[in-house]
Amino acid sequence: MTQLAIREAVKARQDEIQRRGRGLGWMSLGLGMAQLAAPDAVRRISGVDDSPTSRMVVPLVGARELAHAAGLLTSRRKSIWAWTRVLGDAMDLASLGVAIAHRAGRRRRRLVGVTGAVVGITVVDLLTAVQATRAKRIGTVRGLREGGSMELTATTTIRKPPPKVYEFWRDLGNLPTFMTHLEEVRTTGDRTSHWSASPVFGKNVEWDAEIVDEAPGEKIAWRSTGNADVPNTGTVRFGPAPDGVSTEVHVVLSYDIPGGALGKAVARYFGEEPHQQLDDDLRRLKQVMETGQVVRSDGAPWGKRARKEFPQRPAQPLSDAELAKGADA
Repeated sequence: MTQLAIREAVKARQDEIQRRGRGLGWMSLGLGMAQLAAPDAVRRISGVDDSPTSRMVVPLVGARELAHAAGLLTSRRKSIWAWTRVLGDAMDLASLGVAIAHRAGRRRRRLVGVTGAVVGITVVDLLTAVQATRAKRIGTVRGLREGGSMELTATTTIRKPPPKVYEFWRDLGNLPTFMTHLEEVRTTGDRTSHWSASPVFGKNVEWDAEIVDEAPGEKIAWRSTGNADVPNTGTVRFGPAPDGVSTEVHVVLSYDIPGGALGKAVARYFGEEPHQQLDDDLRRLKQVMETGQVVRSDGAPWGKRARKEFPQRPAQPLSDAELAKGADA
């Protein structure tokens, strides 16, 4: 099968999942409106009695269905909302099972019929959720390997005031202390710098960058310049956290992934969950800012130098003696 045919097949599957997701969204909308607008009729048709519990549960289920409808009809992340429907179906089936055990006669038969319908809906929801998750994963990895753009976002909260966190990031030489793929960032001017990535990409990758927008203590935006092997842009924002002491750090990175061998190397580095890489970087930033260093594992205390990564564990930082021993090695 040609690459074009593969892309078209993946796109067709994604379109099918989007259509099915919208269909489930309209179904949730109808169910939710009925349960909120005519809860008595819903209870009567389904065989549920008129107890205080049922009068409370039916509108709550209706509100949940409306939330599912909003997500499925407005968001392209159908896999997440499909899984929330699966969870809701499981809750409904559990409740129906309890109700059936305490009913008899006509009400029991109605409940059995409703349970059968919910089982059928659950099968469709589960199939949609699994296929949407799989299609998203395949599309991400294949897109990276064949070239294209990728945007990563991540957020963390650091128990330091915004000016301190901004100052640390603005000293671009600090970036390799918590970003795994960076070997060095060297300042070449007031708003320009030279970046080099470690051989984790299969080759040394270097590029020049410039700061294109900056608000001291609040925001830094930069982009690569010239003929960068992996053109990229980034923005980091520093805002006060609700506690009045900490800083919320919001990062957006965009890469133009090339094709060929370099694109495949970048894809292998980012793996199937590229956002996790940036999440890990920000977790290391939090450690550096709050404890002074990244906490290494006992098995590879020198992390990046030994294994080209930052293994971590919740533990105390290395002692002065361990640091001195490592420096002499």
